Amino acid sequence: MPNPTATFETSLGTFTAEIYQDKMPVTAGNFVKLAQMGFYNGLHFHRVIKDFMIQFGCEHSKDANSPRCGTGDSPLGKIQDEHPPAHKISNEPGTLSMANTGRPNTGGAQFFINTVHNAYLDWFSPGPSKHPVFGKITSGMDVVKKIETTQTLSGDRPKTPIQMVKVTIQE
Repeated sequence: MPNPTATFETSLGTFTAEIYQDKMPVTAGNFVKLAQMGFYNGLHFHRVIKDFMIQFGCEHSKDANSPRCGTGDSPLGKIQDEHPPAHKISNEPGTLSMANTGRPNTGGAQFFINTVHNAYLDWFSPGPSKHPVFGKITSGMDVVKKIETTQTLSGDRPKTPIQMVKVTIQE
């Protein structure tokens, strides 16, 4: 059975990604459920760092200027970290990776898209920060790059808010 595809319609354009349901069933399944619930629709990218990544999925980012952006949880709760030995997928450009608080088992709804190779974030790399990859951009990387290079304010927040209009899952 093929993996689901996610279509991300943003205020700057559309991109799509394959979601690795076959390799990362817990993390991918969590993302798919949230997208199907409409959780991501109307949220804003709250953290954009050139030559690193773009992040969204915080419930408080419906208001792009909320001081609570980046602190929100998932309506589904926290998920268990997923580290399948057979699937060591690196945080390469264009991969979707689960954000967390820096402590184990604290992922939920927020995720980021790597814009460069961030191998030090791999769950199988040495060090404390572990971020399992659960998908990869298949088209529209130019839109991701457009988001990545937008002007930012303090706290890495885009100067002009960038909205995730809608996330659609196709299975």
